[in-house]
Amino acid sequence: MRVLTVNAGSSSLRLGLCEGDGAVIRRIAEVKYEGTQIDVAWLESFLAQAPSEVEAVAHRVVHGGEHMTSSRLIDAGVEGEIERLAPLAPLHNPPALQWIRACRRVLGDRVPQVAVFDTAFYCHLPAVARAYALPLETCRELGIRRYGFHGIAHQAMWRRWRQLRPDLEDGGRVISLQLGAGCSATAIARGRPLDTSMGFSPLEGLVMATRPGDVDPGAMVYLQRALGWGPNELDDLLNNHSGLLGLSGLSGDMRVLLSSDSPEARLAVELYCYRARKYVGAYMAVLAGADGILFGGGVGEHAPQVRQAILRDMEWCGVALDPEANAAATSGEHRISRADSLDVWVVPVDEAAVLAEEAIRVVSKIGDEGGQM
Repeated sequence: MRVLTVNAGSSSLRLGLCEGDGAVIRRIAEVKYEGTQIDVAWLESFLAQAPSEVEAVAHRVVHGGEHMTSSRLIDAGVEGEIERLAPLAPLHNPPALQWIRACRRVLGDRVPQVAVFDTAFYCHLPAVARAYALPLETCRELGIRRYGFHGIAHQAMWRRWRQLRPDLEDGGRVISLQLGAGCSATAIARGRPLDTSMGFSPLEGLVMATRPGDVDPGAMVYLQRALGWGPNELDDLLNNHSGLLGLSGLSGDMRVLLSSDSPEARLAVELYCYRARKYVGAYMAVLAGADGILFGGGVGEHAPQVRQAILRDMEWCGVALDPEANAAATSGEHRISRADSLDVWVVPVDEAAVLAEEAIRVVSKIGDEGGQM
């Protein structure tokens, strides 16, 4: 089956064409567009160069809420739920929905489309990692819980880790860091996520390009009172004007900040690394140690300075980078730890393969059951 994969992130769009039977996926073509606009010409141009006809489309959808806990064939009900959840992932769900509709305009209704949810990987988080210490009945009524995000990326890293370390039962214990415009960390034990840094929305956890990560909610209440803000102004601040951009006053792009000598840029980078370092330490405790640490994402894969700062002086827990290996790892897959350290790897994140596998599984199941598509 030939699958078009559509991965709309918070700062870019990735299109891919994959072929496979669900067990083996072959990448045929891929392209990345920078920016967040919905440009159907990108889709049409990519498809015009495709060597074969598309038989299914797989979309990365960030928020699936409480009900979308597995990949779904997209129908009016699924579209409605993605739209209903848009306020909880305003940088991601709206563009995903627009790309679903763009694909329908270009490919027609005959090509089935499948939504693959980032939150699905975390649907069985332990209760202690899932709950907030807020009134229980209110949380149940409104669906307030920690959902976790970047699940497709962390699942892809874990799958590759299992191949790298077949000696470990189901991959053992691993801490994965997805570092890009959005950032998250996950603690995985034998394939099961025990905790993750993002929570109710993709705002919680690590410092990101334009999102702050962990922040005292009291500060948010104070901002609203002091400035007379409503929820829209606060939402805009947290999603678009905070994080690296807000701290530095310069840019949310790590490459720009690493090349700057301004004290604000240095503080932004240091806080970004410090926050990730805290989570690595916390997840060492959650997992009672780790067998490996994985770096993925645009920053995780291409910024040796950031990896070094995150894992500096962590020999106490068995982590020691090889400085030369780390400095040389600016693209592709590399082990960057010393021989006497637990494994630390840079792993390119193959989300497209996960998307294609899920689409093939969903469409094939419907076909086997004689359903309509």
